[in-house]
Amino acid sequence: MLRRQALKLGSALLGALNLSGWSLSRRRGSPALLLSARDDGDGKHYAVGYRLDGSQVFATPVGQRCHAIINHPTRPLALFVARRPGTESYLIDLRDGRLVQTLTSQPNRHFYGHAVLHKDGEWLYATENDTTDPGRGVLGVYRFEGERLVHSGELSTHGIGPHELAWMPDGETLVVANGGIRTEAESRVEMNLDAMQPSLVLMRRDGTLLSQETLSQSMNSVRHLAIGQDGTIVACQQFMGGSEETAELLAIKRPGQPFQAFPVPEAQLQNMAQYTASVAIHDELRLVALTAPRANRLFIWDLDTAAVRLDAPMPDCAGVGVVPDGFVVTSGQGRCRLYDCRKPTLVGQPLELPSGLWDNHLHLV
Repeated sequence: MLRRQALKLGSALLGALNLSGWSLSRRRGSPALLLSARDDGDGKHYAVGYRLDGSQVFATPVGQRCHAIINHPTRPLALFVARRPGTESYLIDLRDGRLVQTLTSQPNRHFYGHAVLHKDGEWLYATENDTTDPGRGVLGVYRFEGERLVHSGELSTHGIGPHELAWMPDGETLVVANGGIRTEAESRVEMNLDAMQPSLVLMRRDGTLLSQETLSQSMNSVRHLAIGQDGTIVACQQFMGGSEETAELLAIKRPGQPFQAFPVPEAQLQNMAQYTASVAIHDELRLVALTAPRANRLFIWDLDTAAVRLDAPMPDCAGVGVVPDGFVVTSGQGRCRLYDCRKPTLVGQPLELPSGLWDNHLHLV
């Protein structure tokens, strides 16, 4: 009996040391780990982790294509969230790529590609579709029990077709990008383009609605988010209207101000091909970066003055993430790049990462 208790205590201490070592290594500035979803030439799906020097940490085969990734605040775990309309998300051990859990959506629900973890590491919220009322947005609420996520309930997103969600700096207020598009189960076909209802929602994590704002064009689907440390919200859109129209594909909500278009020059808006994929804020350098993969262009602006810092070609530019010197950008068809943004002239250099077949999102830990 005593021996069994001692063994259990030893295992618990070893686990705590391993987790502490993981946390310490992250705090001490170990090389960034880039997490993303990636396919191979045969169309097989992987959850991958690479160092920026090109070394592969893991490439775990998964059954469904993933989209965004979130990491646990203290444990070496990350959830690779299913791309719409996937029903499986994958909890991965970041040390070796071990598949810890396949998280399956509830009946009559599918994932919308994004999720967040509360700062205490216990609660997870994922955007989901209620397929009994196609497009009705819900947040699936999950709780960690050991190393497994267990469904605990759901909340309304106060909108239709939610895509990305994020935390405000207080760590208690959620921002939801409701895309406004209804889709049925197992389908990416839009059902309501003539009656879209996109919105930007702020809500408490108990479900209480705080605000709901819209842009001037009803067919401008609010999709992806970046949140600054000062509470600035930046959202990028996908326009579902006619090809002859120009849409406000980047919007901003500064503290105490309404949700409104970011002042992007008309020529740049026209060069985005009505589609954006990923957005990021660099707080220290006061920059905002945006990828437009259908237009094969990367854009960077000064967050405070809206001055254009970069408008550069990049084939099928996909995910964008922040590193101390600037931004890392992946590509669906070409080389991944690091953009050094510390000087007046922004310089991009190719990274020794595999070329092409990357998803539209990346996550750096």
